Amino acid sequence: MIRKYTYGNPVETGAVIQKLPDETQPFSLMQLDETQDGIRLFLRMAREDAVYGLGEQVRGINKRGFTYISDALDDPQHTEGRHNLYGGHNFLILDRKKEPSFGIFVDDPSRTVFDIGETKLDELCIQAGPDCVIYTVEGESLKDIAKQFRELIGRSYIAPKWAFGYQQSRWGYACAADVREAVVGHHSRQIPLDAVYMDIDYMERYKDFTVDGEKFPDFAEFVSEMKAQGIHLVPIIDAGVKMEEGYPVYEEGMREHYFCTDADGKEFVAAVWPGKSLFPDVLNSKAREWFGGQYRFLMEQGIDGFWNDMNEPAVFYSERNLKKVMKELRSIEDDNLDLYAFWHLKGLVNGLENNPEDYRQFYHNMDGVKIRHDKVHNLYGYYMTKAAADAFEHIAPGKRTLLFSRSSYIGMHRYGGIWTGDNASWWSHLLLSIQQMPSLNLCGILYTGSDIGGFGCDTTQDLLMRWLEFGIFTPLMRNHSALGTREQEVYQFENTGDFRNIIRIRYGLLPYIYSEYMKAALDNEMYFRPLAFDYPQDAHAAQVEDQLMTGSSIMIAPVYRQNATGRYVYLPEPMMMVRMKSLEEKTCTVLEPGHHYVDIALEETVFFVKKNRMLPMAVLDEDVRNISGVDMERLEWIGFTDTEASYVLYDDDGISKQYAPKENWKKIVRTKEALDVTA
Repeated sequence: MIRKYTYGNPVETGAVIQKLPDETQPFSLMQLDETQDGIRLFLRMAREDAVYGLGEQVRGINKRGFTYISDALDDPQHTEGRHNLYGGHNFLILDRKKEPSFGIFVDDPSRTVFDIGETKLDELCIQAGPDCVIYTVEGESLKDIAKQFRELIGRSYIAPKWAFGYQQSRWGYACAADVREAVVGHHSRQIPLDAVYMDIDYMERYKDFTVDGEKFPDFAEFVSEMKAQGIHLVPIIDAGVKMEEGYPVYEEGMREHYFCTDADGKEFVAAVWPGKSLFPDVLNSKAREWFGGQYRFLMEQGIDGFWNDMNEPAVFYSERNLKKVMKELRSIEDDNLDLYAFWHLKGLVNGLENNPEDYRQFYHNMDGVKIRHDKVHNLYGYYMTKAAADAFEHIAPGKRTLLFSRSSYIGMHRYGGIWTGDNASWWSHLLLSIQQMPSLNLCGILYTGSDIGGFGCDTTQDLLMRWLEFGIFTPLMRNHSALGTREQEVYQFENTGDFRNIIRIRYGLLPYIYSEYMKAALDNEMYFRPLAFDYPQDAHAAQVEDQLMTGSSIMIAPVYRQNATGRYVYLPEPMMMVRMKSLEEKTCTVLEPGHHYVDIALEETVFFVKKNRMLPMAVLDEDVRNISGVDMERLEWIGFTDTEASYVLYDDDGISKQYAPKENWKKIVRTKEALDVTA
């Protein structure tokens, strides 16, 4: 059951697709106070209660014990002390053991605070603005609550099938030769690869919807050359448009008044990669249509995938704030700076970037309604991505285009996925990635993954290998690293054959991964789930923070500690452990319920199959280069049963949006004797 409560005069965010009447009875699931600062929700939690959700955030799967803030921020410091990351995902489920559980979605695109037992251990306090809509969801189980919420907000984005293949990216592929080198590096070692990403280097002086003709001559021909090798090129698009006379995007936007303005109606100027830039007013329908139309330039040259970046929006400095800071710096130029004066100096400079004051200095024209940016801050990345997705319906109708974003709000999941931003090559960030996946799925974001190996810092061979062994299971499987860091293409390391084996396991698992993703999207389910969702009566399952149910048949338990040669695994029921060093080298062992220590060598992938379920695996040829070489009909079936096991297999052409025909669905039943691989 879903109830809707409206307060003040809220902005229509587009997060919800179902039209519900406002509840006539007072809000009762939590104490609600309308204060001078806005809406305050309060509830006292029992010690055994757990809290799930909030999408992209730091810390564990159970969100108790910290304060989380929805206030989209460009900050690569994803440490335990960080309260906000790139998105605003204001949905949580309170799993109550002695009272009915429920979900709550606070539809407020401005800064929203969730104090989940930080100020006081057993108190949940949510602080929203005065203008918001609150939805409560009650159901029979955690899964039921999650499904109802997903139905409320609409079906998740579905990527083209090739986007489930292995993908390589690096900030620093500065020319066509660098991209070719990455492709040859994989293909010459028979490592499958489906896409190579183009970071800001491909642009002409960081201008959106341009290609540097010296670095990438004959770009359309280059795109065609890559496609002939089974490689899709995926360029980045940033939110800021460079101020430059003669640049058509800038001139058109100025002429039609499509950029955000200051309080006086003059274009708001802030710096990003190209220096002084303007922000398209993507909350204005005409400006959004115009900006989305710009993607045509690259699509007409053969591009069929994009990633949107810097769309919190990121601000290096605003023109106004820079002048203010420079004036103060000049005034203290000759001062003898003591400790506190020096800290003030550092604060002046560091405070230029993503300054909250800047977000209060510019405005949107939401189809005739002028609204200050900070009131709708969390919507910017969502509507930038919606602009692209809406345009694709006209530019390439009926065809799936890869699209994902850094910043997002609930509702954007209908238009694209996300990646989890600028993580680091830290073991703790591998664990963080594992823990973020079910929280993102809960908020509708299914096409997601983290930068495998870590974006910032220098990765190591063992970290990259362990990360890949988890990344096998994430829908977006992309190796991405920052300029100035160690080159981390898998062929840069010793024992390249081990990396090849891991990536080939991903391609072998694609019939399962793709099928489970599609079922989750089409049925409004979660692809990744905490154990507690599948085993609600198992008290210990709720304590497990580093294992995930993945699709209908398997549980994963990745290794995420440096130098570890194994790990403890908790099995809520009997499961078959599948141990793989390659597609051809695997062993299966049935383990009883309970705690087990499992040896897992660095080059091994281990996962667990549920009883009476099956896992389809593709039989690959040695020279498979990309997903087109995976025969979805040439399968072996891995299962664990005393009598018979079953599986519903989904497949389609991977490009069109015809998802529902009966021929896409097949129920497979095998007896114990008929299984290809069993314990």
